[in-house]
Order: sequence, then structure tokens, then C-alpha cells
Amino acid sequence: MAEVSDEPEVLSRPSRQPDRTEVTGPEQTDVYDVWEPDHARARGVTVGLVHGGFWRPHYDRAHLAPLATALSRDGFHVANLEYPRTGMPGGGWPGTGDALLARVASVVADTDLPETLVLVGHSAGGHLVTWLASDDRCPGLHGVVGLGPVVDLGEADRQHLGNDAARAFLGGSPDEVPDAWAAADPARQRLTTPAALVPGEHDDVVPPSVVEAYAAGRPADAPLTTALARGADHFDLVDPEHPAYLLVLAEIEELTLR
Repeated sequence: MAEVSDEPEVLSRPSRQPDRTEVTGPEQTDVYDVWEPDHARARGVTVGLVHGGFWRPHYDRAHLAPLATALSRDGFHVANLEYPRTGMPGGGWPGTGDALLARVASVVADTDLPETLVLVGHSAGGHLVTWLASDDRCPGLHGVVGLGPVVDLGEADRQHLGNDAARAFLGGSPDEVPDAWAAADPARQRLTTPAALVPGEHDDVVPPSVVEAYAAGRPADAPLTTALARGADHFDLVDPEHPAYLLVLAEIEELTLR
């Protein structure tokens, strides 16, 4: 997500409080919130949300509360996951990735949530869920949806996205910390869990070219689909009042049918 002076409009969308919050460890980021669905429409699917913010502390899981509310209204169990960001205890690489793996394991072990789990990540969260979907890293995962995802770290670095946020996250340039870049970049890894990547047509924070670069490097048999959200900018992708929300729903539903 961009360094912006004005808060995104999605933060003003209506939302309700989660039905419960689960604390999974000693850090303030060891937590996830749960929204239960309208049981008359319950689908038997858990959607795990992973927020963005270029891996920095400014944004947290709270800005996905409107999306969580909408998804629960549409019949999904929703777990809104927190994780440590750059400069926070346990944040940066590899701490952020390890923490998110632990958070997903907690959701999988939550017996009050359906076993079928789809992760939906926005921006830097899109990077993280695609990383989880790579190299058989998360066997309990059914599929992932990346919304405006920073899914090719090399391309993000070439475009200096988020004021070189990837370098801050990984602790240096590709030449300075090559092992971290190789370990963190989904574009250098094998996609092993089905993924749907959704860039916004008018996204100038994480342009569609980042998804295009990632897709161009995948083999023909990779479990990958891409869909351009027409008329959408970066934050429209997580705005339940924007038409892009219907595309997000469709991608989640398609993954659960596989």
C-alpha cells in the first residue's frame, strides 16, 4: 500500500465487531479475529484475510474489517490475521513469514472453523499468501487470492514500490542479502497451491505489471489464474462497496470448487 496522506475510503465502510478474537502467543501481533457467517447462508469455508501496508506498521488488520464483515454476510467464516511488520518485534525477514505460517497453523487447528481454508491477501498480504502457496509450504491450504499483490519482489524493487519497501523488509538490496531475496520472493519459487491473482486496472500503488511479471515466469501447468479488476484502484480491491468485490467472491468460489 502507498504512503498516503489521506486514509483510504474503505476505512469508512460499515463493519461490525468480530465475534471473537484469538490470542496465539505473547506478542501483540499473535492474534486473529473471527467473524461467523450468516448461518442460513453458511458455505463451510474459512477465508483467512492478510492485510497489506508494504510490510510496515502503519496499516494493520483493522482496515480489512469491512471486507471481513461483507464476506461473513455472504456466508463465509472469516479469520482476519495479524502479523509483525518491519521494525516491530519479530518483523522483517524471515520473522514475518514465520509468524504468518504460525498464524495459519492456528487457524487450521481452530476446531470452530471449517477445514477448507482460502487465504485472501492484499498488497504485501498478497505477497505473503502467494509465498505460503509456494514450495509446498502450507499443506493445509486450499488456495489463495492475491489482490493487488506485491507478488514479484524483483519487479517491485525495479519500480521502487513503496519507497523501496522490499529492501526495508528484507534488510538490504538483492546484492546485499541475496539469500533473503531468494527465500522471500514467490517469483523465484514453485507455485504448488492454486492461486488467483487480481490486479486493479487503475492501481498505481502496485501496478498490474507486477502480476504480469510473476505470471510470465510460471510454467504452463502452474495452478495460476489472473483476472484484471476493471475500473479498480489499489484500495477498491478490498472495498465491499466496489464492483471488484464481486470478482473477489467469484475467485474465492472458484478455488473452493477445485
